[in-house]
Amino acid sequence: METELATWHFAVAGIIFALFGAIFHVIRAVFNVFPDKLSDTPAVNILVSGGYGWADYLWGTEYDDAGYYRLDSLKNLRLSVTFSVFGGLAAMVLIDGAGLGIATLIEAGIGGFVDLFWQRIAEL
Repeated sequence: METELATWHFAVAGIIFALFGAIFHVIRAVFNVFPDKLSDTPAVNILVSGGYGWADYLWGTEYDDAGYYRLDSLKNLRLSVTFSVFGGLAAMVLIDGAGLGIATLIEAGIGGFVDLFWQRIAEL
């Protein structure tokens, strides 16, 4: 069956990208061994730290007193989810074949869940 890119594919992909953004937020906060922010000077942090960059400085990413990315910050969560959604949707629109590939994955996933549901009903 030929898959065509539709509007609902973008809505489902946006929800999936939002979930990925939340997961990336948790991973960055929980599995960070070394602090991202080493001093109060942005230039020093950008040049020396591996986890702190221009985007963190420009968007105002929040860190705790020890310099670690804050897990409990709603601003950090919002930034992570927003960039994941816009980046994923932009990739779907701008990269040739990416949108169609993601649409195919979405339809295959939905088809798998539907088949699993009917298999469980038949086993019942």
